[in-house]
Amino acid sequence: MKNAETMKMREEIKNHLINGIIPFWKGMRDDEFGGYYGFLDYDLNLDKKAEKGCILNSRITWFFSNAYTLLKDESLLDEAKHGYDFLKDYCLDKEYGGIYWSLNYDGTPKDTTKHTYNQAFCIYALSSYYEASGDAEALELAKKLFTLIETTCMDEVGYLEAFTRDFKPESNEKLSENGVLADKTMNTLLHVFEAYTELYRVSGDEKVRRRLLWIMDVFAEKVYNPKLHRQEVFFDKHYNTILNLHSYGHDIETAWLIDRGCKVLDDPELTQKMYAITRDLTAQIYKVAFDGHSLANECDRGVVNVHRVWWVQAETVIGFLNGYEKEPEKTEYLEAAEKEWAFIRDHVIDKRPGSEWFWEVDPEGNPYPDRPIVEPWKCPYHNGRMCMEVMKRIPE
Repeated sequence: MKNAETMKMREEIKNHLINGIIPFWKGMRDDEFGGYYGFLDYDLNLDKKAEKGCILNSRITWFFSNAYTLLKDESLLDEAKHGYDFLKDYCLDKEYGGIYWSLNYDGTPKDTTKHTYNQAFCIYALSSYYEASGDAEALELAKKLFTLIETTCMDEVGYLEAFTRDFKPESNEKLSENGVLADKTMNTLLHVFEAYTELYRVSGDEKVRRRLLWIMDVFAEKVYNPKLHRQEVFFDKHYNTILNLHSYGHDIETAWLIDRGCKVLDDPELTQKMYAITRDLTAQIYKVAFDGHSLANECDRGVVNVHRVWWVQAETVIGFLNGYEKEPEKTEYLEAAEKEWAFIRDHVIDKRPGSEWFWEVDPEGNPYPDRPIVEPWKCPYHNGRMCMEVMKRIPE
């Protein structure tokens, strides 16, 4: 993969990670109340009293843990520990178990909803922090959340979504969009899989492996639609789809996350089965959503949303790079990753001092000024991970 353009991309991305993303998120650290500040508006006004999303803090902890593992900069491990301490001391509910949805700026509970998606991201963070630090307590907490999900957040068909603080099922507004209310979602299933992949990778726990194999079957049999070459997104409680929606960003993300799971599980028969699906997802995204420089957002009932959303662009780089690694004859995938990075570099990264990435831009690269730079969903998980994946996949 070592051509001049690819190596240029790697060097630019490494530089952006070290001199852009990492310093920005270090600057969001709250040393008074713990964790990281929860809101920076488009005009770069920091609200130190904004709510602190537990997903946000899980993802930041995951980011600094992995950045330390890759770069071996001790200051990054310090940031990871700061995030871990906040998760452990404030985000975890000591009475009923599980992770809250959000906290007030001072660490008191704000939204006590327990969401399966949120539990998964804490497992993702704790597993990576354990790998970075060797702190066995983090692994034990991750295993407790795994047990919680498997005993409390499921029915006989699959993973449920939202619960009250004491784990009574409630309506799933938080992960339902596009005018529907879903009993089950592709998004939650994907991120439980992602978290369990990391937990199994660092622990080797056979119980986690069995659940990963089960989730793969659900993806193959319930979520993947072979006729439409895509995943379905929102479901009723029996995994019947309830909306004609093609989520371009989730499909390109799913393709490489499932491939990562296959590598961690190291099961040749499973890999062959799932690679056929992930090749199909990647090919369809390239065909219908990539315009030569960037990726559209989604297609809802035949109407394409052409906004270039920050996380979708980041996942596109990894997804096409992953597709090229599997099928090196498809040089168009490598070129697509390079073109997407150029679009991000030139248009999605906010060049203003003290900023990071715009939330979304139009197809010409003009930012939408009503979107914040940091809020409970906007964090260094997608873009930071993109940087680290590129660096690992393209050796120096």
